[in-house]
Parts: sequence; structure tokens; C-alpha cells
Amino acid sequence: MTERKVALVTGGTRGIGLGIARALAGEGFDLALGGVRPDSDVNTAMDEVASEGSKVIYARGDVSDADARTAILSAVRDQFGRLDLLVNNAGIAPQVRQDVLEADEASLDRLLAVNLKGPWFLTRDAARWMIEERVADPGRPLGIVNIGSISADVASASRGEYCLSKAALGMATMLWASRLAEHGISVWEIRPGLIATDMTAKVTERYDRFIAEGGLLESRWGTPEDIGRAVAMLSRGDLPYATGQVLTMDGGLTLRRL
Repeated sequence: MTERKVALVTGGTRGIGLGIARALAGEGFDLALGGVRPDSDVNTAMDEVASEGSKVIYARGDVSDADARTAILSAVRDQFGRLDLLVNNAGIAPQVRQDVLEADEASLDRLLAVNLKGPWFLTRDAARWMIEERVADPGRPLGIVNIGSISADVASASRGEYCLSKAALGMATMLWASRLAEHGISVWEIRPGLIATDMTAKVTERYDRFIAEGGLLESRWGTPEDIGRAVAMLSRGDLPYATGQVLTMDGGLTLRRL
């Protein structure tokens, strides 16, 4: 078993996940980065994270698939022998934005499978392993971070299935925090707002206007690095006595104001 801390970041080779991986590498973590792209497509990201001095592996697999989840955790166990932090970041948006009156059943099924079922059962299996680790090493910090979205409680009628999946993930955070507290495993959720990634690239022009017109208190797009710094803070134990809490990182978008 490695002496360094180990984190599994699903969806960790691009966007928010890569920002998180970079930050955790800077905190001294070795890393398993999840994803579904071919190995050849993630080499640059892997090398970038490894340049911080971390051992990095690619744990390829679709989190919506039970066998893939088992393989992902088996890879972490085989390569590192421990798991200190799980970051449930993998998520997808609808392929086509549709009014809820035209809701697509297949799209709902797919989003719930990736955005909810995947992290729900990956957390279950990782938590079982972490409980074993807690017995063997009672003083070691262990944690789980769910990357949600402000869409958990901000309605978008053109992508209702995404909102549903993130709202349900919010309840999952509370459930796991409640269940794992007795084992000293902290669970948190981060809800990003407008973050500049490939997922938001298609709506850049719309939200550029929104920001320019004063839609945010902090008048800029958020970055993957912003989210990475928040996860790093949690990994260090800099937010104690706060399991189950949600950190909203949206530049003030959801702040009530006149």
C-alpha cells in the first residue's frame, strides 16, 4: 500500500474533473482518474497531472455500469491499496435541450444512470472499502465529494432531466453524510454555477451576455481551477464540523437580491 494519500476522481481527465485532479496533485495525492474516452485521448491530461509528482492511473469505465464500477475500484485497490477521497464528478448533459413538454424518456434514463445511479453505487462500494480502512487506521481522514450543480434547485425547463438528476444527487449527499458519519467519513457537495468547460461551450454566447448584463455578482465565468481549489480545501480538512454541507460556487448567481 502506498504511503501517499489516494483520490479517485471520476470524469477526471477534462473540464472540472481535470481542475480537481490538478489541485489534488498539488496537495500530494496520487490519483486515479476516471473517464470513458480511449486511453490515447487522455494521455496529455494524465501527463499534466503526473508532472506534479503524483502517480496517476487511468481507471476507464462508465460509472452507470455495475461491472465498470467494480473494475474502477479494483484498479485503485490493485495500484494503490488505499482510497482516501472519492470525488463523484462524472456527469453528462442532455444531448439535445428539449422543452419538458417534449421530454425524451431515453434521455432521462441516461442522465439518471450517469449522474445519479453511478455516483450512488460508486459511493456505496467505496464507502464499504473506506469503512474497512477506518478500522485499520482510525485516525486517517476519509471523505467523499459530490459535484452537483445549481440546477439542483434552479429550474431549466429546456433540460429538466439534468435538473432532476442533480436534485436527486443533493439528497444522496445528505443520505450518505447521515449514514457514514458514525464511521468518521465526511461527505460534502459542491454545486458549481457557470463554469467554462466543454459542457458549456455550446451556450457560451448566451451566458456571456448574461454575465455582461449583471447576472452574476462576480462578473466572470467560473473555472475548473475554482472548483479544484474547493476540493483541495476539503481534502485538507479545512472545513471541519460540516459534513453533509453544500458549497455553492456560482459567483452569486443564486443569491437573492433586489
